[in-house]
Amino acid sequence: MKKSQPDPAAAPATGGPPVADATLRRLEWKVLRRLDGLLQGDHRTLMRGGGMDLSDLRSYQFSDDVRQIDWNVTARLQEPHVRIYTEDREMTAWFLIDLSASMDFGSSRQRKRDTAEQFATVLSRLLTRSGNRVGAMIHGTDSDTTVPPGQGRPHVLRLLHTLQTRRSANQRAGGATQLEDLLRRAAGVVRKRSTIFILSDFFSPEGWDRPLAQLAQRHDVLAVRLLDPLEIELPDLGLLPIRDAETGEQMLVDTHDPAFRRRFASIAAQREADLRAAFQKAGVDTMELSTEDDLVDALMRLSDMRNRRGRTHAPSGLPGHLHHPPGRHLGAA
Repeated sequence: MKKSQPDPAAAPATGGPPVADATLRRLEWKVLRRLDGLLQGDHRTLMRGGGMDLSDLRSYQFSDDVRQIDWNVTARLQEPHVRIYTEDREMTAWFLIDLSASMDFGSSRQRKRDTAEQFATVLSRLLTRSGNRVGAMIHGTDSDTTVPPGQGRPHVLRLLHTLQTRRSANQRAGGATQLEDLLRRAAGVVRKRSTIFILSDFFSPEGWDRPLAQLAQRHDVLAVRLLDPLEIELPDLGLLPIRDAETGEQMLVDTHDPAFRRRFASIAAQREADLRAAFQKAGVDTMELSTEDDLVDALMRLSDMRNRRGRTHAPSGLPGHLHHPPGRHLGAA
């Protein structure tokens, strides 16, 4: 059983750890400054609440949550109608971040771990600037770390410093990721309805789909699947030694063999299909985040997805982003 540890080094009230502060300043300059000019108009919020104040009624549409049907109005008008509630504008966001050994992989300068770290940091800064609180549960190969929800730039520095500290502590292989453990632990820690971002490559033994579905019943969940292009398709690189980062198993493969590359692509495609089915069954919104993605573009995709979801009031069903070309978004149920 993994032990939950407190944040190893909280940032002081002002300033912060030098490395974390320098990283955050760079992201604020390169990413947040660009986003400030783009997140206007329809791009007003990345989190939508679940307020209890009834504001309106409207006709039922495909993919509406059947739990929001007003049966009295439906019976009177002989047409299904759903309730619309005033949304809370201030909420708590949680980041469930997988920092297991497989997240160390990257075919270029950027690793999946780095991409997840930057995504969580920028999104945390965006949310805290709007008065929201953010917390994190960090899952690795030795122990888990929880950063309680907080506000402001010093808190984002604290979260970033925790991620950077854990990054150097998980370079060795430590067995397969137990994503199921993280999701079940989150169900016990996050009691109040929140927005939950799960950042993982989802290389984990089966069994995580059920706790994911249970988490989605209470919270607004977005699964952010980290990937690298080499995990989808292998180029012709000749003889190539590879190692499973999760188990440490090593082998020599011949990527020059077309048949081997086809088998690899087939297995990768099947995994894509299995993930789509699992996410759809769990009823969560999902997006893919590649190590080659531009972070601004990724956050704009997220904003588009969330605003589209808000306009249709559809916490279940297939949203519009499923109709985008494969490789950008996964499905949502």
